[in-house]
Amino acid sequence: MATPPKPEADPWSVIEMINQSPPVDCSKPYDATTLAGKTILITGGASGFGAAFARHWASHGAHLIIGDVNDAAGESLVAELRASAKPDQVLIYQHCDVTSWPDQLALFKSARRASPTGSIDGVVAGAGIVERGDPLNASATNAVFDLPHNLDSDSAPPPPLGVLAVNLTGVMYTAHLALYHLPRNKRGADRHLLLISSIAGLFPLPGQTEYTASKHAVMGLFRALRGTAWTKGVRVNVLAPYFVDTPLLPKAGLALLAGAAKAELEDVVDAATRTMADAEVRGRALVVGPKMRVLDGGEGRIRTVEGDMKRDGERKQAVWDVYGDDYERVEAFMWRYLSVLNVMTGVQGWIGFVKDIFGICFGARREQ
Repeated sequence: MATPPKPEADPWSVIEMINQSPPVDCSKPYDATTLAGKTILITGGASGFGAAFARHWASHGAHLIIGDVNDAAGESLVAELRASAKPDQVLIYQHCDVTSWPDQLALFKSARRASPTGSIDGVVAGAGIVERGDPLNASATNAVFDLPHNLDSDSAPPPPLGVLAVNLTGVMYTAHLALYHLPRNKRGADRHLLLISSIAGLFPLPGQTEYTASKHAVMGLFRALRGTAWTKGVRVNVLAPYFVDTPLLPKAGLALLAGAAKAELEDVVDAATRTMADAEVRGRALVVGPKMRVLDGGEGRIRTVEGDMKRDGERKQAVWDVYGDDYERVEAFMWRYLSVLNVMTGVQGWIGFVKDIFGICFGARREQ
């Protein structure tokens, strides 16, 4: 029987343009042993998610360079990891304020020098903070973006943007350096940049306006980079964890979650490990939430299980692909809009397209 001809690739497929992998089936196992021997740099790695990643990945034989501003916690963590590490395993802590470009430059250079292969295989932009003020209390000492006060004076202070500096500027610094150092890994190994957003990067978190804006920006950074980083041999993924009981979770968040389920730290670690270990996961965003009882509903659909009765074939799942077929379903407007633009480009040809871009950039008007 003759083999049917392979269908031609769609030249206008955004998925193919950005080399995006299929949606991640988080119910399937992955091989974490691929972490052995990898050199991974983690910012914000002294506590919270970063420290949890470091503990788990060190147990699989990864070399780790951890940057943070909490020197006591960072040194303690590395001492803990070294106690059970292999003799040749590299585990280093270095002070790094992610808002300081010189600090981040030095951290990446240290990672290259310390790496047994002289290169970096993975980078986690993990540093992040939240607004600590009380959005319901407009006191004079309350530094929250939502509550401007004392702005009548000509010398009124600007809004507090420290969260934005750490969560966006710091992450941009890390990503920029990763895009330089990761492609210089000439071993033909996997090169991976993992960004850490939040559920607040998908919907607003009341009382955490600056944090919400920063995490939305990280999602925007991810969606832009995944379209270009692959040309340098770098795959980019992002995590969007739901509320997890870590030191980062503010009292306002705890109040909102009173009586509600929270995500588990171990599930965040699992999601991060999947992206770091599986080189086939490219351009995907994984949300990590409370474990849900689910059943396969057929045709790739999942349905939740309610009630106390256990159903045959049910499982618990906490990690999900955020967008799934985002260019085909979730972003229906952009998919249709791109289709229209593609048709227009095909009609007027690339010469007309270039003229339009030239006109936009330099103010020239094209005759209609």
